[in-house]
Amino acid sequence: MIRLTVSEFEDLIFYGVMGVVVGGRLGYVLFYQPAYYLANPLHIFSVWDGGMSFHGGLIGVLVVLYLYARKKGMTFFEVADFIAPLVPPGLAMGRIGNFINGELWGRPSDLPWAMIFPQGGPIARHPSQLYEMLAEGIILFAVVWIFSSRKRWVGQTSGVFMTGYGLARFLVEYTREPDSFLGTLSLGLSMGQWLSLPMIVVGIAIFIWATKRSLPPSTA
Repeated sequence: MIRLTVSEFEDLIFYGVMGVVVGGRLGYVLFYQPAYYLANPLHIFSVWDGGMSFHGGLIGVLVVLYLYARKKGMTFFEVADFIAPLVPPGLAMGRIGNFINGELWGRPSDLPWAMIFPQGGPIARHPSQLYEMLAEGIILFAVVWIFSSRKRWVGQTSGVFMTGYGLARFLVEYTREPDSFLGTLSLGLSMGQWLSLPMIVVGIAIFIWATKRSLPPSTA
């Protein structure tokens, strides 16, 4: 179990946010519009114009956690397990923001709760932002929190989070309108789905690896 002082926790959150911003922006540039930003490199810094990637942000956070763990003499997964339950609430708030801003709307739908978004044309659509808030935020938080409150091995909580997020994002993407400049890719999957598949695989691998390791149970 790791214990952080208030100052150490604040430092971790600060650097984590920096990892999200830098990683999220670079992830969007590399995963979604590399040709555009290669032709307009200065636009990479125009973060106020939008364009962030969760998967890129995750990579940025993982780098920060690795460096932080080394600096503090902790293992990477001790820190990652500590942070994992804190992520879903942030994701939920982010999706609420997407919904309020009328962005990242869903695909056309005739369901009773389908909505018309100001920038999505006159067609009723899935409120996919709310689906993501429920799946990536509330449900994932409940799963990770309940799991992390029980006896488990170091690294298992991180594996549960990565697998859970990957599955939630992959499934909800079926109701979310693909990016207009990308559309669907191979096998009819969106970029978000293709980026989520490795998360699922890696998450399962981490969980199995952590289970097989001869480490004492974590109580962090």
